[in-house]
Amino acid sequence: MIDVATFGETMASLRARDPIRLGGAMRLSVAGAESTVAIGLARLGHRVRWTGLVGEDETGELVLRTLRAEGVEVSHARSDPRGPTGLMLLERRVGELTRVIYHRAGSAASFLRPEDVLPALDPPPTIVHVTGITPALGPGPAAAVRAAVECGARVCLDVNHRSRLWGREEAARALRPLAPRLSIAVASEDELELLAPPQALTEAERVAALLEAGVAEVVVKRGAEGASAYTAGGTAHRPARPVRVADVVGAGDAFVAGYLSAVLDGLDLAGRLDRATTTAAFAVGSPGDWEGLPARGELDLLAAPPGATLR
Repeated sequence: MIDVATFGETMASLRARDPIRLGGAMRLSVAGAESTVAIGLARLGHRVRWTGLVGEDETGELVLRTLRAEGVEVSHARSDPRGPTGLMLLERRVGELTRVIYHRAGSAASFLRPEDVLPALDPPPTIVHVTGITPALGPGPAAAVRAAVECGARVCLDVNHRSRLWGREEAARALRPLAPRLSIAVASEDELELLAPPQALTEAERVAALLEAGVAEVVVKRGAEGASAYTAGGTAHRPARPVRVADVVGAGDAFVAGYLSAVLDGLDLAGRLDRATTTAAFAVGSPGDWEGLPARGELDLLAAPPGATLR
């Protein structure tokens, strides 16, 4: 039995230590919102499956090899000759500001269809996790998301809006019809309007509308201010865990991994936010999208005093 199944685009990731236009060293890894969630959950001891298309190229092999090495089940993922594996370039431009450049148009992942995904959801996992990135890749990926939310499992959607992929109106038209099928909706404060009905104008109205539509849990990510979670029976708020910032890319996906882990473990609403803010802090305090995510036995490390050495 799979605890969480997810799918989407995972790309090759090149991180530059200096401005890209000046040349210099770059570090090769992989990156993708859904695969970061999958790796985070696998490190916490859950059974996770990722499905997607990569190119018939060496970076595609890197994606699959990395996920397998992290304990993510990829038996339904495959290489596709119609396009290359997508590429993401990252540079720390100034201070803590990171600039991301995508080369993903016409990538293998843009050819994803429901028939690529549905076999991986049979039998249904405990939770299906999808993001608002996948439907932005094209009609086929959008159809795959619509089909996946109908598979009979609990569904978690992280809005995860990418303005370079599509505009806010287009995103809202695609995502709002999914709301009645969701068990868990995750959004940052400025993304909530892309999922809630247009007549809901405040955060309180948007949360209430989503709960009324049948969403069991609405989770609002607030970055450095922490997070909130709402259900019909209660509300919880938690501050962000204090940590020295190394890299904020991937923090939202790490948050989702922690939250879903706590859901699977049966923790209450406050406990879910505690684990989510903890895994997000590991991501913020470590370079890379997923490399610093914690194993289950490491969740208490942030309680150590600053500068502590564990011997």
